[in-house]
Amino acid sequence: MALVAVSNKRVILKRYLTACEIGQLGDEMEVVTAEAVPLSVPAGSSAVLVKNLYISCDPYLRNRMIRHEVPTYISDFVPGEVVTSHGVMKVISSGHLDFKAGDLVWGMTGWEEYTLINNPESLFKINYP
Repeated sequence: MALVAVSNKRVILKRYLTACEIGQLGDEMEVVTAEAVPLSVPAGSSAVLVKNLYISCDPYLRNRMIRHEVPTYISDFVPGEVVTSHGVMKVISSGHLDFKAGDLVWGMTGWEEYTLINNPESLFKINYP
């Protein structure tokens, strides 16, 4: 059986912000289409593949877009990498016993259509009737 894969749009940080740019919108982020993502987790993996439904956009994210000389309470984003924050997701494929396809979960995820979560212990199920 052929492995199904889909394109994956993602938001990356293009460059760090400078102090004078805080509070302004600019060209610091970019939407890119990444390589195709297989719609299943790697064999033998305990990872969880999710489709992102809602992504949080909080003020603290601006602080993560600045390069800090002294480490702060949370790590800086890295230019060229996908932006991350909390989100609500639907499980597409799972190698973890606690999660199955169709489950709704929340936790840290990428600003992209699909994210492979390698540490699913950081995900929380959303229980609904």
